[in-house]
Amino acid sequence: MSIHPPSHARVALLCGPSGSGKSLVAARSGLPVLRLDDFYKEGDDPTLPLVEGSSDIDWDHPGSWDAEVAVEAIARLCAAGSAPVPVYDLALSARTGEETLHIGRTPLFIAEGVFAAEIVDRCRALGLLADALCLTRGPVVTFRRRFLRDLKEGRKSVPFLLRRGWRLMRAERSIVARQVSLGAHPCDRDEALDRLAAAAAGRQARQQTAA
Repeated sequence: MSIHPPSHARVALLCGPSGSGKSLVAARSGLPVLRLDDFYKEGDDPTLPLVEGSSDIDWDHPGSWDAEVAVEAIARLCAAGSAPVPVYDLALSARTGEETLHIGRTPLFIAEGVFAAEIVDRCRALGLLADALCLTRGPVVTFRRRFLRDLKEGRKSVPFLLRRGWRLMRAERSIVARQVSLGAHPCDRDEALDRLAAAAAGRQARQQTAA
């Protein structure tokens, strides 16, 4: 990648198990948001991983997601305040277009998604990282919220959602442990919002001092 910070913005990476409330926290923060789920690979990509012992695509495996393109978009947003990003339809498992995300001159924006922890080290090495947070709510609460959301949005078939939901509920503690090991701080919704507000205020103060 040939993009070179430093830049005026930094990113807060927001991860957590599917259904943990990442999108809600991102929306409540009032900060610009990059949806990392839009960087999923398309359903006909031959490199997509499968659930062991099944013909189901494992959409919860990092191999189902394009980390390099996501990091490039984050770097462009930090450097220029805008970047082209894909538009992804989860129900179709396909990219349906592209749009330009503008964050203006904000000192901080959020990149949220289940794989956000996978790029903590890369964002830190590039000088882009302000914070990395992992939302936790408990396996049962997350299962219920995830299933109702995915059913309402028609993301996949009901049998697929039930199989996936049961698998993720059993694996949730190990999912959180992995994301924490990659550098994300475990927290609930309120702590996440407090840390995001503090990071934004700190970046704003540093910008004003530099000016």
